[in-house]
Amino acid sequence: MKHACLIIMMGLAACAYGQSNLVGSGNLGFSAGGSDQFVFDTGVLRGTLRLGGTSRGLSSVIHLPTGTRIDSSMGLFSHYRVFTTGRRYGGGAWDWPSEASLQPDGAVEVRWPSAPERPFELSARYHWATPNTLDLQTTVVAHTNLSHFESFLASYFAADFTNAMVCAGDSASRSNAFTVAEKDLGTWLAFPRDDAAVALIRDGRWKLEPNPVDWVVLPRLTRPLAVRRAPNSGVTALLLSLPGDCFAICTPQQDEPHRSMYLSLFGRDLRSGERERARTRLVIASALSEADMLKAYEDYLTRL
Repeated sequence: MKHACLIIMMGLAACAYGQSNLVGSGNLGFSAGGSDQFVFDTGVLRGTLRLGGTSRGLSSVIHLPTGTRIDSSMGLFSHYRVFTTGRRYGGGAWDWPSEASLQPDGAVEVRWPSAPERPFELSARYHWATPNTLDLQTTVVAHTNLSHFESFLASYFAADFTNAMVCAGDSASRSNAFTVAEKDLGTWLAFPRDDAAVALIRDGRWKLEPNPVDWVVLPRLTRPLAVRRAPNSGVTALLLSLPGDCFAICTPQQDEPHRSMYLSLFGRDLRSGERERARTRLVIASALSEADMLKAYEDYLTRL
């Protein structure tokens, strides 16, 4: 019965997101892979979470129907820079001590304990919703008052993923709901949710070493939805969040070698003892139209 339900779910995913070339039956769960790392094979995607026991998201990710490598560098959906007003907490959460555990439902929970230099606890729960859809919930517990806390969620794509765009701009007057991350817009591009988000981006946090960034602030988000596509294979990654959880989407121009995409999460004050969460989703599919992408976002909202 469980196997039959999985086949049905895979068929629904294919219909919803234009992916008719699903393969295998897979398993909607992670498995222990040794050395505090976890492996997955959903029948559509295969790879590793926490490669080598490090907090670097999904690595060695293969889209099985096409054989396309998805990730590069520091992986997909990895927790990178963390800020409060005027302060950066080390180079990034990649480097902090962390612990991870496999849950009974096949999810993996990662926890970064608080420390004197990090007066908060951060945790993340990775869970496969469908064979091509990963849900991630990031939770912070403040151990002191935190001003405009931000967790910057990073994804780095393979060299073939040369197309990037963000659901931003005045979509009411555009035939296209997306803004393409073209070179003539600048090198490092930020699409904020609102004026308050612009103030955060410009409050000095991005001047803090290492690797400071000078963002070009572009049109407002209409939905927190970003896209990276490999045009040769048609394999497409959608990165989604909720308007209240994601205050900006950032990306280099699409030809820049990082081939990255970032979601700026939280962006609000937290009182000592307060717990907040931010929800995000990663969908990997092929042959997606822009209408399919927008439908995937609406489906995300209705199923929460």
